[in-house]
This record gives sequence, C-alpha cells and structure tokens, in this order.
Amino acid sequence: MEDSAMENMVTERKVEDNHRQDSADLLIFIMLLTLTILTIWLFKHRRFRFLHETGLAMIYGVLVGVVLRYGIHVPRDISNVTLSCHVNASPPTLLVNVSGKFYEYTLKGEISASEISDVQDNEMLRKVTFDPEVFFNILLPPIIFHAGYSLKRRHFFRNMGSILAYAFLGTVISCFIIGLLMYGCVTLMKQVGQLNGDFFFTDCLLFGAIVSATDPVTVLAIFNELQVDVDLYALLFGESVLNDAVAVVLSSSIVSYQPEGDNSHTFEVMAMLKSFGVFLGVFSGSFALGVATGVMTALISFSQLCTSFLLETALFFLMSWSTFLMAEACGFTGVVAVLFCGITQAHYTFNNLSPESQDRTKQLFELLNFLAENFIFSYMGLALFTFQNHIFNPTFIVGAFLAVFLGRAANIYPLSFLLNLGRRNKISSNFQHMMMFAGLRGAMTFALSIRDTATYARQMMFTTTLLIVFFTVWVCGGGTTQMLSCQHIRIKPMNIDTKHESAWLFRIWYNFDHNYLKPILTHSGPPLTVTMPACCGPLARCLTSPQAYEVSPHKPCVPINPVTLGAHTSAGPAGTTSAVISADDLDRELTYGDHELVMRGTRLVLPMDDSEPPLADPRHRMRM
Repeated sequence: MEDSAMENMVTERKVEDNHRQDSADLLIFIMLLTLTILTIWLFKHRRFRFLHETGLAMIYGVLVGVVLRYGIHVPRDISNVTLSCHVNASPPTLLVNVSGKFYEYTLKGEISASEISDVQDNEMLRKVTFDPEVFFNILLPPIIFHAGYSLKRRHFFRNMGSILAYAFLGTVISCFIIGLLMYGCVTLMKQVGQLNGDFFFTDCLLFGAIVSATDPVTVLAIFNELQVDVDLYALLFGESVLNDAVAVVLSSSIVSYQPEGDNSHTFEVMAMLKSFGVFLGVFSGSFALGVATGVMTALISFSQLCTSFLLETALFFLMSWSTFLMAEACGFTGVVAVLFCGITQAHYTFNNLSPESQDRTKQLFELLNFLAENFIFSYMGLALFTFQNHIFNPTFIVGAFLAVFLGRAANIYPLSFLLNLGRRNKISSNFQHMMMFAGLRGAMTFALSIRDTATYARQMMFTTTLLIVFFTVWVCGGGTTQMLSCQHIRIKPMNIDTKHESAWLFRIWYNFDHNYLKPILTHSGPPLTVTMPACCGPLARCLTSPQAYEVSPHKPCVPINPVTLGAHTSAGPAGTTSAVISADDLDRELTYGDHELVMRGTRLVLPMDDSEPPLADPRHRMRM
C-alpha cells in the first residue's frame, strides 16, 4: 500500500510539472505575439518598409529559439529513461506490463543513436514543438478563410483568366521544374556520397509542390500602402490565394502516387494518370463542398437569427470553420473548401447578415488571421533551433534555391507571353519581373513541410524549406520598394477604365447570378417575378425574399439601384421581362461587394486604403 501511495504521489507531481511546463511554453508564444504587436505599433509611426511584421515575428522567434537551445538547459532524470526494451516493430501504441500493472505508451517517432542524449537532456525543446495537425486544423483555416472572405472581386474577376493560368498551370509547371532539377541534384549527391538516406523522384516532386505555394504577404502589404497598379496587385493576390489551394491538392496527389509492383517509386503512366484523377477529384469535391456550405449558410441567414447578433455571428463562425474539418474528414482538402466557402459567403451570406454581424464577422476573422499568421511566422523562427531533426545539406540547399528561382521563372515568363496574346491590357515586362521577384514562400509552405518529418528525405526538405521561407521573406520582401523603383512601376497610378478586360464568360455568369441566384439566396437583386417568365410567377413569388420588393434604408444589401435596374429591363415578345445587367451595373455590383476588409497580409504597419475609386453607397442613394 505504501508503494502504491508513493507511486501515486510521483504521478501527481509529474502531471503538475507537465502542466507547469505546458503553461510556460504557451506563455513563450504569447509573449512573442505581444512583442510583435508592440513593435508593430512602434513601426506604425516610423514606416519601415524594408521589414514587415512577419519578418519581425521570425526574428523574434529565432532569438527565443537560440535562448531555448543554448541558454536554458532542463535536464531529465536519466535514471527514469529505459533503453533496454526491444520489440520487432514500432506500433503506434505500446502496452507495458510493469509488476502486474499495464501502462500505455504512444509512439513519437524514430530517433538516431546520436540523438538519445539530446532527448534525455532537452525536454523543453520537445515541448515547444507542436503537433503539425495544430497548424492544419487550427491555424490555417482562419488564414485561408480570410483570404476568400476579404477578396476584392472587382479586379479579381477582371483578371480571372490570367489568375487561373498562373495558379493552376503555373503551379504545376513550377512543381515539375523544381522536381526535375532537384532529382538531378539528388542524383549528383548520391554520386559524390553526400546522401545518407533514400530520396526518390516522388520526394523531389513533393518538394516541388511544397515550395510552389507562394505567400507574398509583405509585397501585398506594401502594394496596398503605395497604391501600386491594381491589376498587378490583383494578379499577385489572386495567384497566391488559388496557388495555396492548388499546391495542397497537388502534394496530396503526389503522395497518393502508387504504381503497381514492388518498387513504389518507379514511373508508371497509369499511376500518373490515377494521381491526376485524384487531383481533379479532390479539387472539384473540395470546391463543391465549400460552395455548398456557403450557400447553406446564406439560406440559414434567412431565419430570424438576425434578432440575436451573438447567435448569428457564432453560427457563421462555426459553419465556416466546420467546412475545413468536414472536407478533411471526407477525404478532400480543407484549404480549398474553406477558401471557396469564404468567397461564397462574401458574395451571398454577407448580404443577409445584420449590420452588426457584418462588422463582427469582418473583425473576428481579421483578428484570427492576424494572430494565426504571426504565430506561424514566430514558430518558424523558433523551429530553426528547437526542431530536433534538422538535416542541413549545403548541396541540397543551394540546388533548392536555384530550382525555386528557375521554377518561378518558368511559371511567370512563358505564361505571361501566352496570356498577352489574348489580353488587350498586356502584362508588361516590368510587371512580370515584379511577379517573379514577389514569389515569396510563407505559412502554407511551412505547414506542408512540417506535416510529415518522419523520414530522412522529409527532414531534409523541411530544413531547406525553412531557409527558403527566411530568405524570401527577409530579402525579397524587404527589397520590394527598391524593386518597384528599379522596374519604374508607377505609384498611385491614375484610375484607368478596364471594363473591356471583363471576360465574356464571367459577364454571362454575373447576369445569371444577379437575376436568379442572388434573389434566391439573398435579400438583394431584382425580384424573380421580374426576371423569370410569367408562367413561373407562383414559383418566383415563393422563392423571392419579401425584402427584395422593399426599398428599405436599413438594408445594406441592395447592390443595384432600382432606377438603374429599370433602365435595363425590357419586355420580351411573350410578355416576359428580362433584366440584363449592364457594364456599369456589373462594375458597381462587384465594387460594392468589396466590403471594407483588411486584405491578406495587410497589417497595422502598412494600413490598406482601397485603391479603387469610391462609389456612392446604394444605401445613401436610396435615402436621397
């Protein structure tokens, strides 16, 4: 009995010590964020354009990592470490019988013989290393959702064709160029004896997919403050938003590559086609799930929840976050789903929310995006010294930097040449050079690389990816202003009419959306009794919101002036009426949809101003 009581006391003391250690670890990150915010407040008055807050957060993380690695030593009791247990496999859960009592042990990962002493002596370094799923399930969703929810649709859709080309074709091109170059580098390393483990062609392609995800937060923030050309901003922002989603699905497709036979790393056409099918299936399924959830939220917003702002905001938040988890649980990609959920909710659900909930949702996701992104960049700096399995290989690192540079060039310049063949407003050479320079790597690249670090190849990829992120954020991000001057890109250019750039396909889509989808899913838009044939009158009255018939100054969701709408409404030969949205109405609706949200990567250091000409608020017009 005395032994049992003593053992219980030891267990309780250990639990208390672990709780205290976990609290100290979380306090470290809270202090890092606090220090970053205080410095941002200082920089707000100084305007240091050569250093963005993400780079600052990384610097603070590096400093704390150095202190934890070399300044603080928390030894473990070596007598409590047993090294004589031998099993023939590495099960995820191990039950050990100790004097008739069973204890459960969980697998953490493989370590080499040279690292055993580090495991014994540096328990704190292991404590501050987070589970990679924390990044994917908790930190990434608000960042990606905010990118979609804050999307400025006016110039995004005017450049949609070019954005899709850069995001889809460009990412695939970059992935394969980097993968092929790295495979050559790995082959050279094998020949000279610098490779101490397996590194297959599929690993090289996976590395190409990981580092093809761009995140130019620093560049976009400076673009907003300086009011750089809106088309250049739209191309970079649109590419980075969709590029993250494509890179995630592409990496999943590469991991699913499984040729028949004993060697799972040989090239096989059928296996490659199967992976391509997985890419299309996962992306389309994630897209459909995200849009469906956004539409469902818009329909739920028709209820009387608007009478309770707290419940309305809470439901909006939970359904938005559940989109990511639902997609992951169904085998799709949560990043794609939550991105298009955010875009759909910005277009439909936002119009149905009460004004108070509109403000709350904007501020909530803006805050979550700010904290999550700075937390990730702080953790990057910390991980440079606290991660236990770094593999620094100079040949691989130099080859990776060259491959990333060449992959970005193979993405931007050939596609820009092809796109200019069909564009009236050409993508100039200085814009192309700026896009080439602005291909920074950030949170998504880091999250993809840290998700799996179990093998030799993945550990080397993670270490190299971390260095690439550091270099691009500090050097490329810090040199943005100088690059703008070098390329003679105009600052605060005159507002140029770009209506001719609207793709006819998206103009058709917006006509359909304005006349049919918005009246069904929102309180705005013309009533369906106006846009649908007369024979569908009962159905149109049933599907149209009663608010669509009203001109209420309290409803902020009427993007088209009824007078303007009537000017473009004509009677058909059969007595039906059809509303065709004009170019001016389309431009007004897209601009009005760009509700005032802080864009991705924009912070207190570099406040954003809307680069588009101010338009009269429809609410103000109706009051007159």
